[in-house]
Amino acid sequence: MLDYQTAGESHGPALVATVSGMPAGVHVDLEFINAELARRQGGYGRGGRQKIEQDAVQVLSGVRRGRTIGSPVTLMIPNRDARLDDPVKTPPVHRPRPGHADLAGSVKYLTTDCRETLERASARETAARTAAGALARCLLRAFEIESFAFVRSIGPESTDQAVTPANWRELRAARDASDVYCPDPEASARMREQVHAAKVEKDTVGGLVECHVFNVPIGIGSTMDWRDKLDARLAYAAMSIQAIKAVEIGLGKEAAVRRGSQVHDPVIFDAAQRGTPSLGFSRPTNNAGGTEGGMSNGQPIVVRAAMKPISTLLRGLPSVNLLSMQAEKSEYERSDICAVPAASVVLENVVAFEVARALLLKFGGDSLAETASNYDRFLEMARCLPNAPWTHTLA
Repeated sequence: MLDYQTAGESHGPALVATVSGMPAGVHVDLEFINAELARRQGGYGRGGRQKIEQDAVQVLSGVRRGRTIGSPVTLMIPNRDARLDDPVKTPPVHRPRPGHADLAGSVKYLTTDCRETLERASARETAARTAAGALARCLLRAFEIESFAFVRSIGPESTDQAVTPANWRELRAARDASDVYCPDPEASARMREQVHAAKVEKDTVGGLVECHVFNVPIGIGSTMDWRDKLDARLAYAAMSIQAIKAVEIGLGKEAAVRRGSQVHDPVIFDAAQRGTPSLGFSRPTNNAGGTEGGMSNGQPIVVRAAMKPISTLLRGLPSVNLLSMQAEKSEYERSDICAVPAASVVLENVVAFEVARALLLKFGGDSLAETASNYDRFLEMARCLPNAPWTHTLA
């Protein structure tokens, strides 16, 4: 089973992602992985840390001559700003920041120093998850599966830009030209103003990020085991990103206020498209967001996540000193005004990892060649329906 684990603290020596279950023979595109790490560091509203770090992976295991060999792949991202053991540069934190893990972690681990919790809870950890997801995308490329995410809104400013299989590459270029990672230039300008206003007021601002995955075949995920439901895994991955407070698949919460006839996507069959991974099945709408019953249904997967404003404010917030239990303002740790653009990059990659995980769960294989053969054979068998000899009908 494809899986990964991260390790490391914000100001420790390095961040590490260990990816297990990756089949042998996958080309590891380090240039692509490092480009995703650089995108995660970008975006208008980021703090001074991004001027110090220049994230790039070092492969410690699992790769030979640019290809995976079937053993766990270990990716390390060194921290330039490594000062965890320096008592001057990383002093104890006794005034927890509301909205952060500081207070809960200090109580959990029975300490008055929030430092150890905040170092691990920091969104710096998402660099390792981005690297793991980018590695998984190297696998998905072999099946022409692509992931694309962007910023849908920052504060009250949003774009209503529609994303389709026909226009997403064009939108990706427009997104990459925007410093808030939104493919709509007019909306980008308004979003930038929101970030600037928050900075002037010593405040922070959140937003909405959205990911689309294209060319996913029908039937990955499971309706038989709740732990392998694709939409559940996607929601879990998205919700685990620091500062994410809500996740939607497809229509999301809007489905709760519509009638069924306005929610469920009619099924259409086009024999001319039978050679595609959708097997010829299509829908005039995609309210389900590409999943039904915990499985992919052949339509683009759509995941949306809401990011709260960053917990660290320049002005501070009312808090308590854990040494004296007296009211004081929260401490300031160097942080961002807005990290919504960065969150879109993390979402793009953690969603891709879950798609890759479900793909391998369905098709298996110790090598990419075996997985690809299983994938092709499955599509071949599915195209033979309904008259194949292995099918049966209960009269």
